[in-house]
Formats: sequence, C-alpha cells, structure tokens
Amino acid sequence: MSAWATYPYAGTVVLVTGAGTGIGRGIARAFLEQGASVALVGRTEASLREAASGFEDALVLVTDLTQKGAADAVVSAVARRFGRLDVVIANAGTSEASPVDTFDDAAWERLRSINLDSVLRLVGAAVGPLRETRGNIVAISSVAGLRGEWGMYAYGATKAAVSVAVQGVALDLGRDGVRVNAIAPAFTVSRLTQERLDDTEFTDRLLDRVALGRVATPDDIARVALFVASPDAAYLTGAVIPVDGGTSASNGTPRPIA
Repeated sequence: MSAWATYPYAGTVVLVTGAGTGIGRGIARAFLEQGASVALVGRTEASLREAASGFEDALVLVTDLTQKGAADAVVSAVARRFGRLDVVIANAGTSEASPVDTFDDAAWERLRSINLDSVLRLVGAAVGPLRETRGNIVAISSVAGLRGEWGMYAYGATKAAVSVAVQGVALDLGRDGVRVNAIAPAFTVSRLTQERLDDTEFTDRLLDRVALGRVATPDDIARVALFVASPDAAYLTGAVIPVDGGTSASNGTPRPIA
C-alpha cells in the first residue's frame, strides 16, 4: 500500500489485532510502511508472518484474544520488545449470519467473544501504557452497527456495542489525553467476504447501494486509520467514522436507472 500522505510514525509502537488477513493486515502493513514498530496479533502464525514480511521492526504474536489473560500477555510482550505502546488497533472480528428462527447460543457466543469481549479486554490491558504515552485506540466497528442488515442482526449488535463502548471509553480517558475512536467500514474485500463477492448477482446488487460504485479494499480502511491515529487528529475522540463509500448516506431508495 502507498498512502498519499506521509506520516512520521518512526518511534511509534502500534498493536494491531486480527493482523494476518483483510483489514487488519492492511492496517498493520500501512503503519509498517510509515516507519512504525508494529505488533501483529492473531491466531494463525503463517498469515501473520506473511503480513509482516519485508519489515524488520515487526513483532508477531500468535494468540487467541478470546481467552482470559491473553490481552494482558500481548500488551506485556509489546512492552518487553518495544518499551512503550502508542496506538492500539482493535480489529480482530468475525461475521456469520443470524437467522431469526435458528440462531443459537453457540453462534452468539462466538460473535460476542471475538467482536466485543476481546476488544473490551484489550482496552483494559492497554490503558495503562496508553496513559503513559497519551496514545490512542482505534476500534474497527462496522456500518452494520449503525443500521440494520438483512440476516445479520446479531453481528450488528456486537458492532453497535463496540461503537457505543468506544464513545464511553473516550469520555472516561479524555482527561488522560488518550483518544478513542472507531472506524465503521462497509463491505470490504477480505477472506471472509470473498465467497459472497464471487457471486456476481450479489455484487451487482451490493454496488447499487454504494455511492462510489466499488467495494472497499483493506487499504481504503488503512489510510483512514493512519490519519485517525496521528497527531493530525488530536481533537478527534469518541467518533465513529463510516468508511463506506457512501453506503450509510442512503435512505435505502434504489439508485435511479440511467
């Protein structure tokens, strides 16, 4: 990825969860390209090492953040390697359908533990080091947490919880100089979404909802993360920023036929 802007992130330590694929991979590599030291956190070592390839100042941490104590262990590992922590990108997440008639407790547990619980634990583990550096947190939410989505109400509920949690934590940490924001992407190219994007009928219908007429790439989200985490966004906190090509600008009316 090549960002249009250049940020002097050398000397900055960034922790990115879910860094092996998709949006997390794009964000991790974007910060590495801008000179940051980056801890790439995820469950699959091979994908994390691929994401970190070509960069010396990258730390690969293989862990499952849904496990109690994992977030504390990750933050401690970052402190041992780099001596500080400036930015936390809470990106790790998953998605699955939630049919009203058949959705069960096990599916809810999977969604909640990955999309919400791991974020809250990571924030709790990182707040001490971030107070020391007056750093910031960027959580990856979703436009599905801002509006309803067909067949995805449980996923949307977890992302809505992330967005509101971000706002509350921003209030609690503002006096400490710690900023807390969220980015809310719409449908983005990733391993999780590729099967649906391969369905041309679905993709055509999806693009009819997007003002810019294309599906987002991880780099689209990463470029916004670079700005939100930077001192240029020093007065931005408690914000949930849609990065969705205009998806959430619509009231649902179909695009006019040309």
